[in-house]
Amino acid sequence: MNWIILFVAGLFESGFAFCLGKMKEVSGTAWWLWGAGFLLCLIASMTLLAKAVQTIPIGTAYPIWTGIGAVCTVILGIIFLHEPATFLRLFFITTLILSIIGLKMVSH
Repeated sequence: MNWIILFVAGLFESGFAFCLGKMKEVSGTAWWLWGAGFLLCLIASMTLLAKAVQTIPIGTAYPIWTGIGAVCTVILGIIFLHEPATFLRLFFITTLILSIIGLKMVSH
């Protein structure tokens, strides 16, 4: 169950990073709304990460959490923020996904 919690925590990490990306594009009320989304995602991500590390070693949980957040943030950036989807960028995201899977496979 804590692996699922860790995965969801990683998704919330990409949520707060995405909100930061949107905050730089807007002002006024929209800036505050994206800022509120940032804070909510941050709190959810950290709370879930803290819950997951009760049974998953921090040396495993933290890199998986950041990796899931990084992969999802890149994908969100490509889709919604019009960031480049170059071959090398996608290649290294793929290697990151493989590393996340590898860490999960060798963890107890």
